[in-house]
Amino acid sequence: MKFFLDTANVEAIKAINELGLVDGVTTNPTIISREGRDFETVIKEICEIVDGPVSAEVTGLTAQEMVDEARVLAKWHKNIVVKIPMTTEGLKATKVLSAEGIKTNVTLVFTVSQGLMAMKAGATYISPFIGRLEDIGSDPYQLIADLREIIDLYDFKSEIISASIRNSAHVEAVAKLGSDIATIPDNVFEKMTQHPLTTNGIKQFMDDWAAFKK
Repeated sequence: MKFFLDTANVEAIKAINELGLVDGVTTNPTIISREGRDFETVIKEICEIVDGPVSAEVTGLTAQEMVDEARVLAKWHKNIVVKIPMTTEGLKATKVLSAEGIKTNVTLVFTVSQGLMAMKAGATYISPFIGRLEDIGSDPYQLIADLREIIDLYDFKSEIISASIRNSAHVEAVAKLGSDIATIPDNVFEKMTQHPLTTNGIKQFMDDWAAFKK
């Protein structure tokens, strides 16, 4: 399973990337806006830090607007993946971009049928949202399991990026269900390394060693 970072904070990406566990990065307009910096500058900086796919989202609403934006984004760096919303216009754009060899990440997937259409349109990645489905009382894990089954059954090439990850339990659950990727906010990623028993155990070892050395 691959770990992506779901953030546009360059300093956080640099720090976590030093662990050697970061396989890519996803961003969206909301995440980018939090940084208060130029979109192109931030995306290019991230591409220089992480050697893996970096999702940059279009903001156009029509297929032609999305395609035009995507062609520009794809020229910024070889690792750019163009993030496309799961709409009728987004599917049209994905089909065109796929034919041109431009990698796409179809985002805001909440149903099996949406995921299936994105696969058929040639999406490189599809992004079902875990936390947001939980918010409305739906079962996100059944969605991941169903998408995994369909990909394996029909040999679709799309990879599943489990998004809207809010805690380590989300990561663990989607890993067991066969999600190819979990895209994880930097604060959640940091918490995944921690446990009180680990912290207490290290302290005990150090205290015992210090007493032994006296």
